[in-house]
Amino acid sequence: MGSRLRVFLTVEQDRTMREFRTADYLPQRVRDRAEVIRLNAHGWTVAKIASYFAWNVETVRVTLHRWQQQGLGGLWDAPKPGGIRRWQEADMRYLEDCLRNDPQRYNAKQLAQKLEQDRHIQLSPQQIRQILRERG
Repeated sequence: MGSRLRVFLTVEQDRTMREFRTADYLPQRVRDRAEVIRLNAHGWTVAKIASYFAWNVETVRVTLHRWQQQGLGGLWDAPKPGGIRRWQEADMRYLEDCLRNDPQRYNAKQLAQKLEQDRHIQLSPQQIRQILRERG
């Protein structure tokens, strides 16, 4: 069996964790993690906290280790992988309207050029094909 994992909070940190619990502007996961840290600092065991939250014991341990290593920043998730979408829904509607209403027929390369000229959005022809295929 592993050693008992325990964190200690200053009065200010405890107050911050208590405020996080009721902060509607924070994601639920951040509020839960703050409460896990606060409960542990008040003497709750990892197993008891896991039971209270219906989490795996290892999830509680990871949360506590993140607090010890990263402090307050460890409460938040890391950024999700992948790039930021550079196009909006209106851009794809614009392309669909061009395909429906223009007498000219377009291939993906021409649509990419049209999108860049008219809307200043740079997408590869392959991206445009994929997006339009997903949209039906």
